[in-house]
Amino acid sequence: TYFPSHAVLGEESVQPGPDAAAKALEQLKDEEYVWIIDPIDGTTNYVHGFPFYSVSIALAHRGELIVGVIYDPSSDEMFVAEKGKGAYVHGKRMTVSKEKSLDESLVATGYPSDTEFQLPVSLKGLNALAPQVRGIRSGGSAALHLAYVAAGRLSAFWHIGLSAWDIAAGALLVQESGGKISETSGAPYSIRSRNILASNGKIHSLLEKQLNQAGAAKS
Repeated sequence: TYFPSHAVLGEESVQPGPDAAAKALEQLKDEEYVWIIDPIDGTTNYVHGFPFYSVSIALAHRGELIVGVIYDPSSDEMFVAEKGKGAYVHGKRMTVSKEKSLDESLVATGYPSDTEFQLPVSLKGLNALAPQVRGIRSGGSAALHLAYVAAGRLSAFWHIGLSAWDIAAGALLVQESGGKISETSGAPYSIRSRNILASNGKIHSLLEKQLNQAGAAKS
């Protein structure tokens, strides 16, 4: 209603699979404004009544993220970021955590639905990092995990095989809270990235090195 000329990219409007997601992004590459929306990130949790799911909304201007919002209806928490203006929850500015070593860090990951290629790669990362970090969590909502990295509740989050609507809002939250997000390989993050590592920035290179050495950076 307010922005009739803006394009929308949403999980519900794209066929499953990485090829379909890449095609949808390619079709929108010349749009000035694109809203990137996941109405329910963590659908399996929602279906089972497990209270860890979220609504993720991002706005990109010529491919650059400028607004990110993640809402957790279970806890009534709204995480909001605007490019260059910081990130907030409950009206308070967020900052990432301060851990500088892996053994102090609480990290999170997720398990891809692709059991043939992506899941084995994820398990390599789990096996490599579990003995080195303080703890690993897997809540089942990539967007909410990214919001938790931004809020300093998690030191880092990595995941293989995500889509733009899973990551976009959370990516801006992390960046505006002073953290870092990249591809697990170390390549810069873009809205086309599928394998991502987000952290407080202080342990980013350590995690990146471990994932790559374990063959856990990409499928």
